[in-house]
Amino acid sequence: MKALTAALLLASTPAPQPAPAAAAAPALKPLPTDAECLKLPAMRQPLAFGSGEELEFDVDAMGANAGKLYFRVLPLKEGALPIEVTAKTNTLFEKIRRVSGGGMSYLNPHDLHPVRYYEDTTENEVRKIADVKFVPRERKVHVDWQYGDKHGNGEYRYGNDGLDLAGAVYLMRQLPLEANKRICFDVYAMRQLWRMDGAIEAREHVSLPLGEFEAWHLHGTAIRVDRPNVRREVHVWISDDKRRLPLAAVGAIDLGAVRATLSAFHRPGDKSERAQGKESLKW
Repeated sequence: MKALTAALLLASTPAPQPAPAAAAAPALKPLPTDAECLKLPAMRQPLAFGSGEELEFDVDAMGANAGKLYFRVLPLKEGALPIEVTAKTNTLFEKIRRVSGGGMSYLNPHDLHPVRYYEDTTENEVRKIADVKFVPRERKVHVDWQYGDKHGNGEYRYGNDGLDLAGAVYLMRQLPLEANKRICFDVYAMRQLWRMDGAIEAREHVSLPLGEFEAWHLHGTAIRVDRPNVRREVHVWISDDKRRLPLAAVGAIDLGAVRATLSAFHRPGDKSERAQGKESLKW
């Protein structure tokens, strides 16, 4: 999940492969099979979020503030629950990489699995579009993409659960979380299918500029299905309360470590909250 979709947009460039080492590297664990990557458990009810919820994240890359990431839950449309994601790099980070745009995940409201994901972003003046359709009965993902003036399409087969990055954040909020429980699913990102293999760590106390929280720590590895040697470590923290807020995520892109931290949220009927005061994060 690349720092909670932190890079959904900032991580749009795959990480380069390391140069061959003089000594043989330790053997990687094999890609989990479909039989090992069990179907996710049924989600909890009621939903921890609803139409009108807005989440705002500060995104840090290479130790410096890189921009903002926004999630918004929209009203049901044609039987699907739309999740809108937008991002914008700040002036400082734009000297390294300019990113703007967003995506829309259309989720089945009954199980929070995607039926479609559409992304339209611009990175360093290059427009990138992906129209992704999920076919649950066939466990397939169809992708039509545009990268600048290049066009193409692809088809992928997933195992038991096929998700997109944005929708995965919301499904994780609804899962019954308990320590040492394995979580495995397939996720579409960056014109590829990745197998996320991880586990739920023990509950931790998380101190953010936004406040103090008890949270579940999810730790996993995203493995590219067609090239299992391409892997990225991911950490996500979800609050252990009725709101199940995605508090923070840490991952990596080609430029280095990336962190997305919840800095504000609004929920209809509740008081809006925004980070202020404390500057340090403690886990």
